Amino acid sequence: MNIETLNIKSNYQKNELKNFLLKFDLIFDESIDYSLVIRKDEEIIASASKTKNIIKCFAIDDSLRGEGVTNTLVTNLLNKCFEEGIFHNFVFTKPSNEEIFKGVGFKTISKTDKVSLLEIGIDSIEKSIKNIKNEINWSKNSNNGLLIMNCNPFTLGHQFLIEHASKEMDNVLVFIVEEDKSSFPFEDRIELVKKGTKHLQNVIVLPSTEYIISSATFPNYFLKKEDNSLYEFMKLDTLITAEHFCSKLNISTRFVGEEPYCEITKKYNETMIETFKKFNLNVIIIPRKKSNEKAISASRVRELLKNNEFDEIKNLVPKTTLDYLTSNKGEEVRDRIKNSNSVN
Repeated sequence: MNIETLNIKSNYQKNELKNFLLKFDLIFDESIDYSLVIRKDEEIIASASKTKNIIKCFAIDDSLRGEGVTNTLVTNLLNKCFEEGIFHNFVFTKPSNEEIFKGVGFKTISKTDKVSLLEIGIDSIEKSIKNIKNEINWSKNSNNGLLIMNCNPFTLGHQFLIEHASKEMDNVLVFIVEEDKSSFPFEDRIELVKKGTKHLQNVIVLPSTEYIISSATFPNYFLKKEDNSLYEFMKLDTLITAEHFCSKLNISTRFVGEEPYCEITKKYNETMIETFKKFNLNVIIIPRKKSNEKAISASRVRELLKNNEFDEIKNLVPKTTLDYLTSNKGEEVRDRIKNSNSVN
């Protein structure tokens, strides 16, 4: 079998792949950066693609079943990743394909009725959770809470939610979304949260890892895209949080802010409640802190930044955030925000 690297810059070849994937109820992902196909009489009969370290759009014609095609395609994709310095990979696939990928060394992380997420490489979800356990060092009988935030940037609203959780629980873990697809860089976002919660002795702020609200678990969050896959990605992301992080880190309760604006986030919260019930975990939705009768949000801060409206911004963010926003580094971010459509 001859494996061909598809020219994804060619509309003709890309449309060929799109049409092939439709036969398997799969949609071509525009974020793909590398794609392999196998042809017979010039027609595509097998394909596998990737976006950075995520393998996706995997499909094989029934005529090739049992021919070792999966192994061949996946090995070639992994070799490409190795060339790029990537040594930890995920794959999205249908549950019916799960055993095929296990056969070439992948391990299942979690799965819904319609999608499975597996991984292979030098890192693993078990290793990530072990590292977090070493960081938090909670006693076995403690009552612990979780917040997952993007903080783009950190506002008085975020601070209010964390303070509320801090009063309710023995310990609180705050995961800051590590995916760097927001207006404010991850390293700045997490530093602002650490500074803005320094007065809370029972709060620990850590990166969210690749397993929570990331391109691997929830790509729609960053694309703000509603399609048929949205609900499945929501289920998958909340399932991973409940099944692995809450259960294994002795976390009983997740705190979230009420969502008056973003429909995707609102739907995510509803899905999370549904998932967490299955694991006997609590979800507490806290009314958002307001300023001038409006819920404080990061998106509101970003809008005000476009016109340098700091008189209004100072009512929405802690002093540590305001100091950052008025710094040279903050000025660089403000320039990017003018054309930004980033997530909250």
